[in-house]
Parts: sequence; C-alpha cells; structure tokens
Amino acid sequence: MIKSNLDAFALTRVLVTLLPDDETEFWLQTSQTSLSSVWDNAEDDVYAELL
Repeated sequence: MIKSNLDAFALTRVLVTLLPDDETEFWLQTSQTSLSSVWDNAEDDVYAELL
C-alpha cells in the first residue's frame, strides 16, 4: 500500500516560487483574499454542523 501512495507522488509536479522580501506582504494579502472567499463563507457552515 505504501508503494502505491509513493507512485502517485512520482506523477506529481511541484512549483516553487521564490519571493523577494519586499513582495512578501503583498502576496500574503493577495492570497488571503482568495483564501477567504473560498474558506470563509456561510455556505460551508452546514459542514461544521456535521462534526
């Protein structure tokens, strides 16, 4: 079973982006806006009730 999980990762590509220190705050704020729209909405409250 472990081998099959590792095989899945062998087909996965990873993209790493290096950010200069002076752009870090901009990208954190930009990504937070996107994350909030996806994760922080009332429609997902129904899933919290299931827990």
